[in-house]
Amino acid sequence: MDARSLDRWDESRRAKIESLQWQLAQELLSVGLTVIIEWGTWARSERDALRIRARELGASVELHYLSAAVNVLLEISQRRGLENPPIKREQLVEWANGFQEPTADEMAQFDKAIRY
Repeated sequence: MDARSLDRWDESRRAKIESLQWQLAQELLSVGLTVIIEWGTWARSERDALRIRARELGASVELHYLSAAVNVLLEISQRRGLENPPIKREQLVEWANGFQEPTADEMAQFDKAIRY
């Protein structure tokens, strides 16, 4: 989004971009290439849909899950300084509360699952 000077907070545009990325990722998976989905898959249902479809295309699927406290995320965001307007602690708390952390059961559904 930065490369195209697009507003990072434009959820509608972000959804369209992620849809396009997923479409391209599926094409790459179907010919045996590796892809990495790095956008926020905050709900298990999102991760399930990606995992199931990738498997349908014959791909093995890994989950790499990194957990960080809100204070650490805020520090990283402030140090990076890319968000305009800057992300506030209250936003991070709200987003953290809406995140569905992968359970042991969910992680067992992947060919490889790593929690950092």
